[in-house]
Amino acid sequence: MTTLKQGVGAQYTRIYALGAARGDLVVPNDDLIEPINSSDEWIRQRTGIVTRTRASKSVGAVDLAERAAREAIERSGVDPSQIDAVLIATISNVQQTPSMAAVVADRVGANPAAAYDLNAACAGYTYAITQADALIRAGAAHYALVIGAEKLSDVVDPTDRSISFLLGDGAGAAVIGPADEPGISATVWGSDGSKADAVGMNATLTQFRDGEAEWPTLRQEGQTVFRWAVWEMAKVARQALDVAGVGPDDIVAFIPHQANMRIVDEFAKQLGLPESVAIGRDIADTGNTSAASIPLAAHRLLQENPQLSGGLALQIGFGAGLVFGAQVVRLP
Repeated sequence: MTTLKQGVGAQYTRIYALGAARGDLVVPNDDLIEPINSSDEWIRQRTGIVTRTRASKSVGAVDLAERAAREAIERSGVDPSQIDAVLIATISNVQQTPSMAAVVADRVGANPAAAYDLNAACAGYTYAITQADALIRAGAAHYALVIGAEKLSDVVDPTDRSISFLLGDGAGAAVIGPADEPGISATVWGSDGSKADAVGMNATLTQFRDGEAEWPTLRQEGQTVFRWAVWEMAKVARQALDVAGVGPDDIVAFIPHQANMRIVDEFAKQLGLPESVAIGRDIADTGNTSAASIPLAAHRLLQENPQLSGGLALQIGFGAGLVFGAQVVRLP
């Protein structure tokens, strides 16, 4: 019997470089409070957000993805023609098809890379990192471009008090390739579809087409999501440290999904992080950018704290699905 050949890739992988792109508009709380009958103070106390970045009408999520990708590729030193897998985590591709990834791969010079979008909401970046690592180690790719890209202002109802004031626009990118030692740990990931109604779109496209609903926008059950994130996701974060074989004292940074500053602070408290651990708090002036939030926060941490380069960071994403993913990575 003929034996099939299987791919064999690099033993280990790491993140070579990061790139970032934020919306070109700075939107303070005062610009959003009237339709939701709120105040700047209420939003700051509840979420920690002072301003958020949003993109002009002419700028799409695909444009933000391209900008972030170009920076990551340039900083990585990898020729774009060597990138043979492009993965974009997003919930805001305004076209069902083609994928945003295929368009970006062509724009940045990675054509004919394998390219696809994946929808794991705010955990999307951690899911894509997991897949890129696995593809390279399996020999299905040599270098991968991972992007979290969102234009959430396209799916915002300005009168909604549950989530609209949280959301921003942006993209974060990472180039991943082979390494001499492990740079991406095993991932703790999963889902709980029994809580699918806790956060997500309030209507379907077919309902919109048939005149049964307005343009679908994001909604959430705030208390349900908050409790799940604070209690259940702290457990996942601890599991990710255990799976990676490290403890809180071994990491230099903690980069959670930028859902809410109160959640970020509670995470740090429950994990017992030393004061030496830098914590991503990009939400204060970028807002919640779903799949883009972790790479954007990581990019900012490295800009402001270059000494973190080469250290270990725990990152965790969680959101609509409900889905979650966490892993330890070595910062580029």
